[in-house]
Amino acid sequence: MAGVGGGRREKKDDRGIGTAIDFVLSNAKVVLGVGGAVMLGIATLAVKRMYDRALTAPASPTKEERPGQRSWEEPKWLGSSPRLLNSEVKTASRSLQCLPTSSSASEPGCTRRAMGRGEAAQEEMRRAQVRLSLQEQLWAFYRQRAAIPAEEQASARRAALDVCAELRVFLHAKLPDMPLREMYLSGSLYDDLQVVTADHAQLMVPLILEKNLWSPVPGEDTIMNVPGFWLVRRENLEYFPRGSSYWDRCVVGGYLSPKWVLQLFERLVTGSMNWPAIGSVLDYVIRPAVPSESLTLEVQYETDRRLYLDFLPLLILEDGVPLIAKPHRQAERYESLWRQSVRAEEAARLRALDQEDGGCRCACLKVAKAVCKLDPALTRLSASQLTNALLLLSETEGDWTPQALADRFLQLLRALVGHLEAGRLPCALYPKVDLFCELTPRRWTRWATPSTAPCLTQRAS
Repeated sequence: MAGVGGGRREKKDDRGIGTAIDFVLSNAKVVLGVGGAVMLGIATLAVKRMYDRALTAPASPTKEERPGQRSWEEPKWLGSSPRLLNSEVKTASRSLQCLPTSSSASEPGCTRRAMGRGEAAQEEMRRAQVRLSLQEQLWAFYRQRAAIPAEEQASARRAALDVCAELRVFLHAKLPDMPLREMYLSGSLYDDLQVVTADHAQLMVPLILEKNLWSPVPGEDTIMNVPGFWLVRRENLEYFPRGSSYWDRCVVGGYLSPKWVLQLFERLVTGSMNWPAIGSVLDYVIRPAVPSESLTLEVQYETDRRLYLDFLPLLILEDGVPLIAKPHRQAERYESLWRQSVRAEEAARLRALDQEDGGCRCACLKVAKAVCKLDPALTRLSASQLTNALLLLSETEGDWTPQALADRFLQLLRALVGHLEAGRLPCALYPKVDLFCELTPRRWTRWATPSTAPCLTQRAS
């Protein structure tokens, strides 16, 4: 795959991140298409610029940082056209490759032997200064941008709980015969892994299915062969005909359809509930969010604070595997598939690993998530993909002390590039699941349409 963007370059020393940039430009287009290649070029360029800025002060007289501009602000290239962006990425790559990686690169043989020891010491000192500078910038970014104040998190949780209580009362009163377990709130807001703003939570709505009427079928055991997804098949129709179960109204082709289940709740939540009246009682502004892949409520609980609450029907299998009605991205082809949810397991694994060694895994993940959230061009990288790339890195890297944050963050970027080169990102907890399986090539015209380009430019300014 590396041959697509040019010949595979010879392997360089790990004293820079030029190799990571080369891999991105060479291989990302094959896996994610033109838009995905540009996306990852942006991500790598952002880290390179932060790295380069630290490196050039005061060693390099050729670059000057403009006063008053923070190292995390990159206003020029966020709204660039594809041609300008590709040019800038290539220029950045060339500038990285021109950085001295060895004290012997430009010295004659005799002088190099005479001054080798002193040059090596200076090089090591300069590299230590670069690592320290990047380390300081990452922790500053974590504290100032990624981490959310406890008061803001508490306010968002209270708002989510108020809306959940209203929904619970309404559903029990409107449809007392609907077989539901107790609803509860979930998501990164409750795992302390949300970043930038406390603006998203999940309302889990567990359904009750009769054991003798329904049976789960793993996606890899079907003709579709999609690990990480399940079918829920209707059974025993000869003894229990249609109508014996409340959920028979949502059966399509012999299988319980998550799409129809969502539509059932959407008619109730958006069509029957008087949200303006409920919002006036709670002193909130509540409305269905449009457009949305799933049923989402937008809750404005303070003048400048909004919370997006995803309404997720949930099935709990006998062995405890949770399935959620979150559609496959190729919904037309896989509309009957239920998605296996591993978010809670991933979060628990991260916390357990950090507690064992006092590590910085959660902090590293938050920095990566914040970078992606703050830049609209990087939103395709999901939290699940970043989390699993970090968990896989934890299996091979043992030093996760807070002092190693900079090294681990750069390793995480290189690991993502490596997964792109391989064309596969396995789930750390369920290796058969490929987290890239839903990605499809897209043209740049769909990636940056005229309607989104002004938004990118405005964000960059």
